[in-house]
Amino acid sequence: MACNPVVLKEVPLFALLDDEELAVLASQVELRNFAPRQRIYKMGEPSTRAFIMVSGAVEVTTIDEDNQVVLLDVPMHGEVFGFASMLAKTPHQTDATATEATECIELDLNDITVLLHKKPDAGLDLMGALGKQFHAAEKLVRLRAARNPNDLIEEAETLSERVADLVATFGGSWTFIITFGLILAVYSAINVELGHQAWDPYPFILLNLFLSMLAAIQAPIIMMSQNRQDKKDRLRSELDFEVNRRAHAEIQGLAQRINLLHDRIEDVDELIRTPQAAVPSQKN
Repeated sequence: MACNPVVLKEVPLFALLDDEELAVLASQVELRNFAPRQRIYKMGEPSTRAFIMVSGAVEVTTIDEDNQVVLLDVPMHGEVFGFASMLAKTPHQTDATATEATECIELDLNDITVLLHKKPDAGLDLMGALGKQFHAAEKLVRLRAARNPNDLIEEAETLSERVADLVATFGGSWTFIITFGLILAVYSAINVELGHQAWDPYPFILLNLFLSMLAAIQAPIIMMSQNRQDKKDRLRSELDFEVNRRAHAEIQGLAQRINLLHDRIEDVDELIRTPQAAVPSQKN
């Protein structure tokens, strides 16, 4: 339905427009109402329109490569969403869903052109909206980078792998060294004291057999634990690579959209200056 100029006046982006300009803009944009849990736009759909929050609540989300829903933004009153895709004329990269009864202003590129004709300074506000989305993407990258590879491995580890880690942890500690040293000392002392009645007289052949068996079993178990550590290091490197790749793609995309916005503002500025430059020439 048609938008009331009073509603536009309450939006910070249009606050500097006079009543006549608000009336012109109100005749072009539309006021849309969305029910709770209604989808405003879907990822992959053509992005011919953007939206400005008036009231209610909206969640802008995306799906990462792990098929997890990631919350990108919760627009507040007067904030723009779906704007970057509209400018770049690319399909939506996010989903926008109303979480409660929501009222939004729907506008397209022609509406933005009219706005910039009337108030070129409004382009700075639009760039500020894109800048906020850029910072939100940076924050998301930092949060995604905080994933712990140890937690991801522990989710898939087996009982034997847990036992191998425990054996390697205990076998490489001072507790094991001191305890094992005391056992060897007591064992040797008892057999020396018993003399000919000892079950394992000097040179302690039975003890050497036990030690050889212990070393034969302990070595592969420790190697199993080391292999798991190598797997953790490899997963950590893969996660770092994925984070860097996503950050690179996000920064490139946002930089391209900001450059496009700069170009459009310069085009509008030239359109505004051209009639002003033509007036003196006509008088001459």
